[in-house]
This record gives sequence, C-alpha cells and structure tokens, in this order.
Amino acid sequence: MELIGQGMEGAVYDLGDGTVRKVWFDRRPEDVRPLKAFLDELPELPFRTPRIREITAGEDGLAVSVEDKLTGVPLHEAGLPEDVALDAFVAVVEALREVRPGPASKAMPVVGQPFWGRSWGESLAGLVRRRAEASRAHLERDVSGFPALLDDVLHGLTQLEDASSVVHGDICPPNLLMDGQRVAAVLDWGFLSTAGDSTFEASLAAGFFDMYSPDARRLDDLLTARFEELGHDRERMRLYRRAYAIITATIYDENAGDGHYTWCVSQLTR
Repeated sequence: MELIGQGMEGAVYDLGDGTVRKVWFDRRPEDVRPLKAFLDELPELPFRTPRIREITAGEDGLAVSVEDKLTGVPLHEAGLPEDVALDAFVAVVEALREVRPGPASKAMPVVGQPFWGRSWGESLAGLVRRRAEASRAHLERDVSGFPALLDDVLHGLTQLEDASSVVHGDICPPNLLMDGQRVAAVLDWGFLSTAGDSTFEASLAAGFFDMYSPDARRLDDLLTARFEELGHDRERMRLYRRAYAIITATIYDENAGDGHYTWCVSQLTR
C-alpha cells in the first residue's frame, strides 16, 4: 500500500487494484456518507469524478474510505499551452452547469457546517454572516468600510434565485487531472460542493486558475470575460467572489497570517 497523496482532510494510499484508500484525519463515517451520496448522485460527465465504494471506521473511530483511483496529470504540472489550460477550466465549469441538483446535493454540509435553508441565496448569505463573525476583527482592520461592504454582499445574496446546478466549489489546477489536452477527472469534492448557481462556480474558477503569480490578474480577467460571453453576469460574479473571500478569509489560518487571507483581502479591496 503506497502513500500517493496527503491533504488537509486525509492521506490517500494506492491499493494496487484500481482503488485507493483514504484515511480521514477528522471525519467519522457518518460525516463522509453525505459525500458518498452526493457523488453517487452525479450523472455521467465528460470527465471522471470520485466514487466511494465503502466507508468503514478505523481503530480510532475515524473514517476510512475505499474509492476508485482517478488517473491523470494535475493541470498545473501538465505543461499545456495557456489557451488549452484555460479551455479546460471553462469546459469543466460549463459541464457542471448542465447538472441539475438532486436531494443529496442539498444535504451536503458546506465548509463543514449545515448549509441549506429556504433558498440558495439565503443559505449562502447565512454562511457569509457566520464566517464574517469569525474574521471580523481582521477584515475590519484590513478592508476599509468592511461593515458596509458586508451589508451590500448580504443584501445581494438574499435577492438571488434558487439553485439550478451542481457546484464543485474548488475548480483549481491541482483538482483537474489531464490526459493529454483532455480533462480526465475532477478531484476533491466536498469543501464547497452543493446545489447552487453555476455563476458562483465560474466566478471562483476565474480567480483560482492563478491566484498568486504576477500573471494572476490578467488570467482572472481573461476567464471572467470568457464566462461573461457564455452568459454569466459579471456583477453576480463579483458578488460571489466577495462572498467567497469573506467565507474563507481565515478558514486556513484563524490568525490571518497566510497567503490565502491576503488574496481574500485583495478580492474585497480591488
């Protein structure tokens, strides 16, 4: 059994038979079952998605899952021309745009918390409100006029219509596995995966393609323009980007000392 990857949620081992074993760091079997139901509910797509075959408990009571092994080269390591990589991002977002949400997608926790209420917009506003409290001291220090900005974001979200698509929530280069110039698989569902608005996905994907390099803003603008041409409203994309920045500002470092916090502040002040 070979260790092939380790992230925030767990360690993944290749079992050598076309499956992998994931040892979860802080989830119990009952915490992983909603994700299994969500993944089982996904229809056939132009790329593979994870499938959890079984969930058991380890000696410590934490979850151990057996999943199909997904193969390919992460997009950021594939050495593809820029236009091909951008096309891959757009193709994944637009494929998910066509997936209608089912009951399992609305049962998913988001950022580890119960999420769904009366509507997509109100549910997202509730999450923004809760996470704003966790980051308020930092954001009020670093974002001029943050209380008014927060009010504007919350008002905008509560005006939104209900969910019409399935959202992955973290379309970024490490989560796209490539087979040549074709997207072979999309990994790492669960953190922000739910029933939602595809424009939320488009907004985040445009920002996640390149978050930190000197080219980041140029590429963000390119993808935003691409998505606008495909019918995603630019102002709604801006609203969603701000909502995401508030939700995740201190999600990885409660003391606001990491690069992700700096990126979130830049999204709120640009």
